[in-house]
Amino acid sequence: MNIAILGAGTIARKMAQAINGMDSAKLYAVASRSLDKAKAFAAEFGIPHAYGSYEDMASDPNVELVYIATPHSHHFEHMKLVLEHDKPVLCEKPFTVNAKQAREIMELAKQRKLLVAEAMWTRYLPMRSMLDDILKSKTIGDVQSLTANLGYEMTQKVRLTEPALAGGALLDVGVYTVNFALMVLGDAIKRIDSSVLLTKTGVDAQSSTTLVYDKVLAMLNSSMMANTDRRGMIYGPKGYIEVQNINNPEYIRVFDPVHKLLKELKQPQQINGFEYQVQACIDAIETGKTECPQHPHAAILAVMDIMDELRRQWNLRYPFE
Repeated sequence: MNIAILGAGTIARKMAQAINGMDSAKLYAVASRSLDKAKAFAAEFGIPHAYGSYEDMASDPNVELVYIATPHSHHFEHMKLVLEHDKPVLCEKPFTVNAKQAREIMELAKQRKLLVAEAMWTRYLPMRSMLDDILKSKTIGDVQSLTANLGYEMTQKVRLTEPALAGGALLDVGVYTVNFALMVLGDAIKRIDSSVLLTKTGVDAQSSTTLVYDKVLAMLNSSMMANTDRRGMIYGPKGYIEVQNINNPEYIRVFDPVHKLLKELKQPQQINGFEYQVQACIDAIETGKTECPQHPHAAILAVMDIMDELRRQWNLRYPFE
């Protein structure tokens, strides 16, 4: 399948590396607002077509899937552009800045009968199904609580500090903690409690969130001020599960109540992990689906609604909202 990349930044490089290692996908084109940058990116990754215009690339009839790798403040307009040119879309996370934008994009994709998917890669990784199997086995019993954290020192990144670029830790790394919780516990949340520290520019620097379910608590932390251990922990009456690096799990360990290691599952060999979401999109397109079963639209919206509620609690609105 011919895949085009819209945007030629850091995350686009990781996607290019993944696609170049796949048999079912071909890097066909790349577009940047700078033609010189697009040409340099194309030369580095062996891409035959380089565009200095997003619209020109979207108009290419040979493009079969577009991966959007621009800052999330621009996801909405770029997805809309691509869908209006009748091309399926895989958009980098977060899907959009807010749930209103997400619903509008999904409605447009539905009208045009096109796939639109979010590149929340943890939803597609083999480790996700391996964790599901452990939970279904009830080795630790019914889940009673969960913790997850993700943080990096990223205060020097303008895209994270500027409100006009939908900055803040939540939409960049906090989105992973929310997805982790929902993959384990679902979205039947009764209440959301949170605390936040804001930057001088008014975006979230770090936050602590509790998702209150009927009988379970999920406690989540995200930060752009500190490097955290990136760990997800799932607790039950018969033991607990440790997931090392919720951003791309390296291993899953299962312990009994006296902290004895019962099982360890290591990450299967991969190109870099991005290939699984690409393959999911290829499979969906080839079978006529407009969403990926691994990460359906309802799951995307559940996360967006939670992040909207958190920003409401923090009185954090972006200038363009």
